[in-house]
Amino acid sequence: MLNYHHLHYFWTVAREGSVAKACQVLHVAQPTISGQLRELEKSIGEPLFTRVGRGLRLTDTGLLIKTHCDVIFAAGHDLERALEGGTLAVRRLTVGISDSLPKLMAERLLGPALGPDTAMTCIENSPDRLFGELAVHQLDLVLSDVPMSMDLGIRARNHLLADSPVAIFAPAKHPHLAALKKDFPAALDGQSMVLPTPAAATRVALDEWLRERGVRVRVAAECQDGALIKSFGQAGAGCFPGTALIAQEIERMYDAVRIGTVELVRERFYAVTLERRSPHPGVAAILAKSR
Repeated sequence: MLNYHHLHYFWTVAREGSVAKACQVLHVAQPTISGQLRELEKSIGEPLFTRVGRGLRLTDTGLLIKTHCDVIFAAGHDLERALEGGTLAVRRLTVGISDSLPKLMAERLLGPALGPDTAMTCIENSPDRLFGELAVHQLDLVLSDVPMSMDLGIRARNHLLADSPVAIFAPAKHPHLAALKKDFPAALDGQSMVLPTPAAATRVALDEWLRERGVRVRVAAECQDGALIKSFGQAGAGCFPGTALIAQEIERMYDAVRIGTVELVRERFYAVTLERRSPHPGVAAILAKSR
């Protein structure tokens, strides 16, 4: 059985980055915290930290446990606040967000759930890990750019929230910006581009689309994270793809210009929820907005 007192000490060390800083926060001696961590690692059977210089780094198991602790102690804090006010009005919404889903898109899709009666916790991970967390009721909702396969045996539903073509952007200071806009997509031939990694569905579709049009680009960088793709593009590494639904936000935040839209390459975004579970009001608001 997990000892929640041990978990709280571990969580504080994980947040502060060292035992010494956790001692200052918790007002206890260093041997006390070190002993609690040893007991927790003994009960779990795996190390939770590795030492890096004078600090500590979470192991994969430690990172997994901290993710759960974020939810556990956030809920406890909500309960304390609610009891102080004599009401349980504020409800926590715990959302898993696929690590490949554009952050700007996640912000837009989650917007309807934000409000004075909801406190939101967002956890980022791979879709498969998030679907597993959803199955054991650790999450209220998963936002993903891929639907959950029914082969996983989880009684869940995939709700299509948005369907968008992919747009191609160029840095606002690109020397051939006018030509790129006027003769899209042919003008991309020979140009540098920042693209998703080869395994990404969007990359596979874009490669096929370019090949069919006889356009060859120079791949300046390949990134799994969409925000990093845009940052490289902003820095001048080359043109880059983005979700057309949030084109204005991308242009504003990354000093870029949309040079064309690829209607044949689509991005779809899903909310995945468990069946036979009374939905959180925030989840209901997200689904209602998409409809």
